[in-house]
Amino acid sequence: MNKIRIAIVGVGNCASSLVQGISFYHDTPNNGAAVGLMHSLIGPYRPSDVQVVAAFDIDRRKVGLDVNQAIFAPPNCTKVFCGNVPTTGAIVKMGCVFDGYPAHMREHEPLRSFQPLKKESTREEIIDELRESGAEIMLNYLPVGSEEATRFYAACALEAGLAFVNNIPVFIASDPVWVKRFEEKNLPLLGDDIKAQLGATVLHRTVVDLFRKRGVKVERTYQLNTGGNTDFLNMLDRRRLQSKKTSKTEAVQSVIGKRLTEENIHIGPSDYVPWQRDNKICFIRMEGRLFGDVPMEIDLKLSVEDSPNSAGVAIDAIRCVKLALDRGQKGALQSASAYFSKHPPVQMSDDEAYRRVEEYIKGERDS
Repeated sequence: MNKIRIAIVGVGNCASSLVQGISFYHDTPNNGAAVGLMHSLIGPYRPSDVQVVAAFDIDRRKVGLDVNQAIFAPPNCTKVFCGNVPTTGAIVKMGCVFDGYPAHMREHEPLRSFQPLKKESTREEIIDELRESGAEIMLNYLPVGSEEATRFYAACALEAGLAFVNNIPVFIASDPVWVKRFEEKNLPLLGDDIKAQLGATVLHRTVVDLFRKRGVKVERTYQLNTGGNTDFLNMLDRRRLQSKKTSKTEAVQSVIGKRLTEENIHIGPSDYVPWQRDNKICFIRMEGRLFGDVPMEIDLKLSVEDSPNSAGVAIDAIRCVKLALDRGQKGALQSASAYFSKHPPVQMSDDEAYRRVEEYIKGERDS
């Protein structure tokens, strides 16, 4: 049986949707007919071939539980679309906090009751757990702004011999220094900052690209997002948003043609609305000029469950990294990173990235 053994860092809403999805798509056909999948089959791998063998978190409500229970523990609040997740055998271990739990979050429910279960694991304990579990790929699901913690876990992955999928906007796959470190260990790397399956960034890029192709000059644009999960609560501290804003803004600027000045483009999380829970609402506005220098404008609203939207991409990213392991490829996966991530090593249009990913899956392209 073909299994893809993964380790998860951060058992939050996104991890919950991913693990639920592994069970939900257990018996999917190979013809791509399953609702919600971009690829039912990537190489020989189905979604159900992904197996969680290790997990790390810092919340006492999750540490010590099997992953199949921890994904439903508070403060997780994403939609339960597959409640009968089988026991994984992977027990959530205490990780390391670093900058993964900002002080401002400790004053908000449902995080006020958070307490570490015990002292943090050591670097050696985490590396030993990764090795003993047989994990091949580490997924980073830490909160936005966890710069120090992300680099710590990336280094642990290197030491333990794991590939790395960086789902947050800390620049690892797009940092030549880190890429070289993974190349030296003969390990693949994918990132940074996962694009949702049909989210704000993909929608914004698509409309910008349409303007460009139809000869409409973009003059101003914004993207405002609200949500009620811990990700949006975390981002109330604007100091943690620098890399996130860079990642989301560059994802749009890269397809706009002539770059907009800073005062004419605003993209980023806007506010935390507790009752929205894992629902994300996005507002996009674009102003431009068309034939005859005549002005036009467009306003869009997107409402989507945030974490399943992410998991729909993660399930493909994992399988592409597994193909790289099977093929002995190392370093940043260029096409997969461009298609699945907002801030890849090399930005491409979505059409070009899609074409290259399909070629990569078929074995017609190295990365």
